[in-house]
Amino acid sequence: MSFSNLIISFGVSFGLLIIAMSVHEFAHAFVAYKLGDSTAKYSGRLTLNPLSHIDPFWTVLLPLFLFISSNGHFVFGAAKPVPINYWALGNPRRDIIWVGASGPIANFIFAIFISLLLHMFPLNPLINSLLIQLAIINVVLGVFNLIPIPPLDGSRILTGILPRNLSALYLTIEPFGFIILMVLLWSGVFNNLIWNSVRFFLNLLGI
Repeated sequence: MSFSNLIISFGVSFGLLIIAMSVHEFAHAFVAYKLGDSTAKYSGRLTLNPLSHIDPFWTVLLPLFLFISSNGHFVFGAAKPVPINYWALGNPRRDIIWVGASGPIANFIFAIFISLLLHMFPLNPLINSLLIQLAIINVVLGVFNLIPIPPLDGSRILTGILPRNLSALYLTIEPFGFIILMVLLWSGVFNNLIWNSVRFFLNLLGI
């Protein structure tokens, strides 16, 4: 793939990733707000506007680096974390599970909606291809964020499920969460689990 085609392809993939991430972050903010925490709302994150969720490094530079280094085969990134005041939630231990799960659930619902569109309506081949790619990105984003390592959403879910003493012990790894996650990803430990889960969900959707 030529460099110009690589950049064009990145632009398309990046645009689709931004859509999926905006849905993901909006879901976190919306559920937190409904459960009593208005921190995200007053931080301007209760919106589908992508500009409110973009982080210069995680949302722009990291996806560009991954896309170019993989010769256009892989793009992934993250938005700014949605600020959550756990103690403002009605029932912090229970509600943090819902706040954490809301992002991945929103991505899975979005992918299901796209699948229904693809199966119910005859679409232009280009639009069809873009929607398939958008569905795949949503599924990857949902599955990846369920990994129970901080700062991913799976860690919030696990924090709410574990007994208090184990939860407190588990949270001590949070300062090292990103390093642990990167080591496990680059070592290939998660590859089979993540991609098998993604393929399983996409097969269910008929994509």
